[in-house]
Amino acid sequence: MPQHQQRIYFDNAATTFPKPPEVLAAMAHYAQGIGASAGRGAYGEAQESGHVLHTCRERLNALFHGENPNHFIFTLNCTDALNLAIQGMLNPGDHAITTWMDHNSVLRPLNALEAAGVRVTRLPVDRATGLLDPADIKKALTPHTRLVAVAHGSNVTGTLQAVREIGAITRPAGVPLLVDAAQTAGHVPIDVQADQIDLLAFPGHKGLMGPLGTGALYVRPGLEKRLRPLRYGGTGSISEWDVQPDFMPDKFESGSHNAIGIAGLSAGVQWILNKSVNALWEHQRALISAFMEGVDNLENLRYFGPQTVKNRLGVFSVRIDDMDPPTLAARLEHEFGILTRAGLHCAPLAHRTIGTIGANGPVTAAPAPAGGVGTTRFSFGPFLTCMDVQYACDALASIAIAHQADGANRAPQAALL
Repeated sequence: MPQHQQRIYFDNAATTFPKPPEVLAAMAHYAQGIGASAGRGAYGEAQESGHVLHTCRERLNALFHGENPNHFIFTLNCTDALNLAIQGMLNPGDHAITTWMDHNSVLRPLNALEAAGVRVTRLPVDRATGLLDPADIKKALTPHTRLVAVAHGSNVTGTLQAVREIGAITRPAGVPLLVDAAQTAGHVPIDVQADQIDLLAFPGHKGLMGPLGTGALYVRPGLEKRLRPLRYGGTGSISEWDVQPDFMPDKFESGSHNAIGIAGLSAGVQWILNKSVNALWEHQRALISAFMEGVDNLENLRYFGPQTVKNRLGVFSVRIDDMDPPTLAARLEHEFGILTRAGLHCAPLAHRTIGTIGANGPVTAAPAPAGGVGTTRFSFGPFLTCMDVQYACDALASIAIAHQADGANRAPQAALL
């Protein structure tokens, strides 16, 4: 079947596309007019490169209401930031708490540390909504709990957790709260002070509109004394020392930066500040409402997670009865030019929660559902419109109705066998 000429991108949970023109312009300016590595010289271009980094930190600090721009540590991506927080905070004998909605970027480092003597509690969530009861965290705390890690927004169900309520539990208990904002940074208002977030991990290439290969970890002032670096090496500062600097941000930023990527990230963050994250969030909520209304009457199609706009992001995992998710994704692309992601989305416990994973692999569950494992995921970005969402809903309706009719036609033949 020929590929559809129209291409509408619904995979923003993986990386946003397109990027604002300002992002590409900032990267081109860096490549053509700066080029130098920050902290590796006293000449003008090296100083300007350092200014690019500091400006990005200031913009991130403004966006997330941080306490100090130098407490935003640049990382390779959100996974890198999460690993720094998790592996840098925990020691054998410590206890950590996470949830069944978390991504493998949290689950896998915790599983590795569990084998080394860290005890991990994985809290279940409501199967219908994916919501965690914050009271369950309070019950799970022990005198040895040293970290609570929570995915702010699910990349499977779109569930938006009550981070502020969780922070009101962890902060008085003296337990650092690590928030995985992979799906919320840039999409949803986040205030690290009001939400009592101690460690905020986020990618640059998703809601912040920057390029791939960028991300950061915000470390609440004072907590850096407890956080170990994962990498050691040159920082361009106090080169006469042969030990790692103990001040921010140099303690956690060894080696030359991805300065061209950070230039793009900085422009993306400024684009969000100009638009206002509140306005972008309202636009996403309008897209969410449009999708829910558009698929509401399809009997053989369902989406997972909250069934109302409350407590949800613009991330929808859908299934059509008895249809393999990759088949649905392929039909959406080739017949309608709609780009989605099918599969398990690196979140096996989330799929186990909603019943869309089989018994294969380390995580066992019920037998694989009819039509295969996983879901087909739609995820929204700021450049999508309600018309785009309605077009996607019409495409889903066309495929779902045709599939239902095919099933009805096959049923009498099956009965004769």
